[in-house]
Amino acid sequence: MNSGTTPPRILIVDDQEANVQVLGSMLGQLGFDIVPTTSGEQALRRLAVHAVDLILLDVLMPRLDGFELCRQIRAQPALAEIPIIFLSAADDKTFIVRALEAGGVDYVTKPFNQAELISRVRTHLALKQARDRLRQLAEDKDELLGILAHDLKNHLGGMQMSARLLHDRANELTDNRLVRMSGNILHASDQMFSFVKEFLANAAADRGFTFRPESVSLVEGAAAAVERYIEAAQHKSLTFHEEYAPDAPLVLADRGALDQVIDNLVSNAVKFSPSEKSIWITVGLASDGRGEFRVRDQGPGCSEDDRANMFHRYRRLSARPTAGEPSTGLGLSIAKRHADAMAGELRCEGEPGEGAIFVLRLPAAT
Repeated sequence: MNSGTTPPRILIVDDQEANVQVLGSMLGQLGFDIVPTTSGEQALRRLAVHAVDLILLDVLMPRLDGFELCRQIRAQPALAEIPIIFLSAADDKTFIVRALEAGGVDYVTKPFNQAELISRVRTHLALKQARDRLRQLAEDKDELLGILAHDLKNHLGGMQMSARLLHDRANELTDNRLVRMSGNILHASDQMFSFVKEFLANAAADRGFTFRPESVSLVEGAAAAVERYIEAAQHKSLTFHEEYAPDAPLVLADRGALDQVIDNLVSNAVKFSPSEKSIWITVGLASDGRGEFRVRDQGPGCSEDDRANMFHRYRRLSARPTAGEPSTGLGLSIAKRHADAMAGELRCEGEPGEGAIFVLRLPAAT
């Protein structure tokens, strides 16, 4: 250990106080900070107030044995990453398997070889330190990219608005060269703005969102999405056909996440539909009792490769937007993660060349 650094803290759990003293003395002489406990209940109390880097855990203890204590520790997000080494006089392979299945990272039999135990302790502490460092680097990277993306979004929003005004003015002046140049600027700003928005949404999905379940109307969500994209659809001479069943149930979902999923599916239907086609939006009751939202278009549909890859990040479909609309390859992956987080199902149906059908099913609210 380097001087000036906080020594690793090790929690020792053994109902035999003599064993705790032997282990504590041995590891304490090496510079480790020792937290001694003689029961599972005491260990949980100590963990509530002490941050530890590693746990040495006896298997056979009264009341709360090592297996159950390990499971309880793993069930707490704040403690789940602490490496746990089981110590036991039992070398039965069944015990070893149970220990690993409960969440242990290693198993050392008593009486243990001192050099071997010290080596394993140092190895698992080094692995934890490396994981913590990688996690911190990832968080720092995400924070930096998030800051940059937020700043870019603000600037790109202003640039997009200016480009749209310039393009409209160029059309009024009937200057073909100016129309073409302003159109290029508008297209590029649309592409960049769309990517930044979906990048931020993807980062938020990676961090996970706080799921706030409530009774939500799929019909209202679908109708709102159609309203948002009616102008874009009219620009391509697309026709929306809406069919909302009177028995369509309310669903148990996070309102913000559900709006994002439906928005993505309707947006894609508009993007990938050729001009003068139709898009069908239906909401009803699925055969399994769940609420179902369905959107069908008359675009090129999805190939087998598309279906295998469409919910992975940055995977673009074989079909391309029909009017140069931006497509980042992030929207469907975000939608799928949100659907899964809401205990729902999102899948693609339809045959290649016959349009795509996306189906979202969510649990009905009781």
